[in-house]
Amino acid sequence: MFSRQIHSCEDARRLAKRRLPWMVFDYMDGAAGEGYGESQNRQVMRDIRLQPAVLVNVEHRSLDVRVFDHESRRPFGVSPMGMCNLSTPGADLMLARQAARYCSPVGVSTVASTPLEKMIEVAEGHAWFQFYFSGDGRVVNTLIDRAAAAGYRTLVVTLDVAEVGRRPRELQRGFKMPFRIGVPQFIDFALHPSWSLSTLVNGRPEMANFGGEHGTFDRTETRARADWSDLDRIRDQWKGNLVVKGVLNVADAVRLKAAGVDAIQVSSHGGRQLDSAPYPILALRDIRAAVGPEFPLFFDSGIRSGEDVLKAYAMGADFVLLGRSMLYALAAGKQQGMERMWDVFSDETSIAMAQLGMDSLVNRPEAMVPWILK
Repeated sequence: MFSRQIHSCEDARRLAKRRLPWMVFDYMDGAAGEGYGESQNRQVMRDIRLQPAVLVNVEHRSLDVRVFDHESRRPFGVSPMGMCNLSTPGADLMLARQAARYCSPVGVSTVASTPLEKMIEVAEGHAWFQFYFSGDGRVVNTLIDRAAAAGYRTLVVTLDVAEVGRRPRELQRGFKMPFRIGVPQFIDFALHPSWSLSTLVNGRPEMANFGGEHGTFDRTETRARADWSDLDRIRDQWKGNLVVKGVLNVADAVRLKAAGVDAIQVSSHGGRQLDSAPYPILALRDIRAAVGPEFPLFFDSGIRSGEDVLKAYAMGADFVLLGRSMLYALAAGKQQGMERMWDVFSDETSIAMAQLGMDSLVNRPEAMVPWILK
């Protein structure tokens, strides 16, 4: 029922805020520091303008793009996000099924609520495995070996979490994994019975890639000791596509290209790490200029509409990954909500392409050259 009320990302967010416990919503929606960086990134994204074109035959438009060695039926996929099942039970597998349906990659987080082996099976191979460096490296090695054995062909290394960003909204709500239930949390869950009962019936989400022989994971663990030698070691170990996520620095991007990574995902971690970080959409433009036109660049952070997707392509992205918008939709309307949000992004992208005189994202016309309002 709620899925029919989703006509934009903001609709999904509003419905998610109503349904989710405050603790869970603030974990999902929150950002580092005062949230100024996230909100300003959104404003910079809004201020980018694209040039319409008239009397161009755009009757037949394609949303297909090539990602590495396969065709994705949409110019966007889903970025790795931890504990997706907090939005609704089974959310991970809903995203995996959508990835299979559109041959569009879904990122599988180190801290997914579903084992990495199950995710790539359900996604029918259209899944990328993401991990963080750990303190001693042993857990990382195990995860890389598991990903290779499961059939993953793309590995995403997230580098912008040397220390977990300080997110006041999360701290104020007492968010911990696993949950620590005190009086405030008990009241919170009681006031959101739909989510609470569903979670009770299906079991609370866990970090499914850990436990027993697979070791443990501490989401607040420091990763400050990681350096370029760690990346070199992983490049030697991993024989598939290696994507580095969380890059905003031009010099870092140039060095990563030279180090042999296969793609860079320009990202501010959705504003969840450094409140004063550069605006990702502008960093994308600068990094594209530095690494040249052929090197694969992916983008996430602040994408809230199909027009935002096109703005990222205009700034130099080869592929776009969605984040919070999909979690909002899952929380708002479960499977139907997610499918509805996916269709909204698809429709918005296609309609905007028509306005720009584009029938494909493969050959981008001059209409996609953006400018920024001052």
